[in-house]
Parts: sequence; C-alpha cells; structure tokens
Amino acid sequence: MTGQGGEFTSHFSSQFNQELENLRSRVIAMGSAVEHQIVDAVAALETSNENMARSVIGADLHVNALEVYLDEECGRILARRQPAAGDLRLVFAVIKAVTDIERIGDSAKSVARMAIKLIEAKPTGTVPSLAHLGELVREMVQKAIGAFAEMDVNVALQVERADIEADAEYRTVMRTLTTRMTEDPKAIDWALNLIMAARALERAGDHAKNISEYLIYLVQGKDVRHVSIEDRERQVQTRAAQSTPQRND
Repeated sequence: MTGQGGEFTSHFSSQFNQELENLRSRVIAMGSAVEHQIVDAVAALETSNENMARSVIGADLHVNALEVYLDEECGRILARRQPAAGDLRLVFAVIKAVTDIERIGDSAKSVARMAIKLIEAKPTGTVPSLAHLGELVREMVQKAIGAFAEMDVNVALQVERADIEADAEYRTVMRTLTTRMTEDPKAIDWALNLIMAARALERAGDHAKNISEYLIYLVQGKDVRHVSIEDRERQVQTRAAQSTPQRND
C-alpha cells in the first residue's frame, strides 16, 4: 500500500495486500452509496416524490450491511495480521470512517422521512428550497470519499473549507424558516419538517468533515481534530514538506 506521505507498505503476503485494498474499496463503495442517498433524498424533498423518498429509506439496509461487514473485516485483520505503522492507521481510519459514512446514510434517511411528512402536510404557498444546501453537502461527501480513494490530503482540506460554506447556508435556511413561521403560524407544522431536514443535511456535512480528518491522520499520522482550519492547513503543509525528498544538486 502506498500513500501521499504515508508509511503504507507492500507485504510478502499478497493476501494481506488484498485485504487492505479490499477495505479501502469497500469504504469507497459505501461512500458512493450514501452520496446517492443524499442526492435522492433532497430530490424527493424538492419534488414531493414519495416513492423516491421511500427508496432512500429502503437503501439504508444496504449501507448498514456494509458497515457490519467492514467492522467485522477490520476485526479479523487486527486479530490475524497485527498491523503496524501505516497499515494500523488504515484499519483505524476505516473503522472511524465507516461509522461516519453510516451516519451520513442515516441523515439521508431522515431527509427522506421529512420529505414524506412534508407531502402529507400539504403546505400552502412557496416552500423554501434546500437544494443548495443539499448540493453543498453532496460535494463534501464526494470529496471526502475521493480523498480517501486517492489518499489526497489536499482534497481533504477542501472538505474542511467547504464545511464553512455549508454551515453558512444552513444558518440562512434556518433564518428563512424561522421568519416564515413567525409571519405565518399555519406554516409551523410543515416548516418544522424542513428544519429537521436541513439539520440532517448539516450533520451529514459534519460527518464528511470527520472523514477528511481521518484521511489526514491516515496519510500523515497527524490528528487535526479540534484545531482551527488555518492551523490544520499549516500542519498538513509542514508535514508534506518534511516528507518530500530533498534534491542533492
């Protein structure tokens, strides 16, 4: 296994190499699945498509099954291979990332459920859109999984930056909906459904950011949690410079 600044190695056991690569590929597949869930859940919300919403809810079973499989596979590798250095970080990063990916799927399921409730509420007048927030979150999920696939800390940092924009859009949505409920008490029931959907999307973005943090830890061995985005970028750049081979002219 090789990575951008990482310590991943090729092993005498081709089976061990395959097991490690299998972990990464299954994480990527699971991430792709929840990205589609986010897309379809937001589409169901925007278009009042109950069938699509119920399909998102049903798809959560597949994501849950992948989570169970990956947890068990990580346990087997830890027990049988006793990995060290970068390989151990890979297993730990997968364990953590899988939890956040599954929660992104749960967030999508929550949005789908709110879509069904919104349809049942039969709102009158113009309903505020969550399409932009949904697209921002989808991009965060896509980049977080892409960073994991390519072992790219720079893409992971883009997710960190994107979370700032997603949070700002979430606050805008909340202000809009709060104002709407204040001005029109009849809108409270359906607006609350949108508030919960927006909150679920915001949480999904937070989980995508968590995945990017695990990737930075995986590649550089640096824990960047609870650190400002500026400090994260400096730490990542410093570590990358330190791991770059020096030229001897």
